[in-house]
Amino acid sequence: MNFTIRGERLEVTDAIKEYVTNKLSKFEKYFDNPEKVNVKVLFSVRGREQKVEVTINAQNYDLRAEVSHNDMYAAIDLVVDKLETQMRKFKSKFMSRDRVSIVYDMDYEEEEVEDVVKRKKVYLKPMDEEEAIVQMELLGHTFYIYRDIETENVNVLYKRYDGTYGVIETN
Repeated sequence: MNFTIRGERLEVTDAIKEYVTNKLSKFEKYFDNPEKVNVKVLFSVRGREQKVEVTINAQNYDLRAEVSHNDMYAAIDLVVDKLETQMRKFKSKFMSRDRVSIVYDMDYEEEEVEDVVKRKKVYLKPMDEEEAIVQMELLGHTFYIYRDIETENVNVLYKRYDGTYGVIETN
């Protein structure tokens, strides 16, 4: 697994880097090619809260979790627990259907601009609505952009206030 560990307005010590690397390395067993998996870890501090954000970019899916806690090591443990829950949910949902692979690829390029706080460049491959829902839930977002497998159009999936889902289709 390829780790990118950085701190936002704080220096990440070698001890914390080693701790988070050891904790997240146990996910290698879930991947066919762990050497192709990119793991991004961002540490930040807001007041007394220590925040840990982890994004795992695998070939077929992405996992993302973030946790805030008074103790950085406790936050790391909690975020690993969240990711493990997501991984189990993902594996049971898709691997139980005898699927060979999921057609999905999404890479992010982040950059900061004056008024825009965060910008992401998204590369899409076709998928169906069900796979888009799972990806959105794994990332913990309320919307998800994907290319429809049948029409090849870019669609936006979003979670409605009543807990159902909506799709905005493009031409």
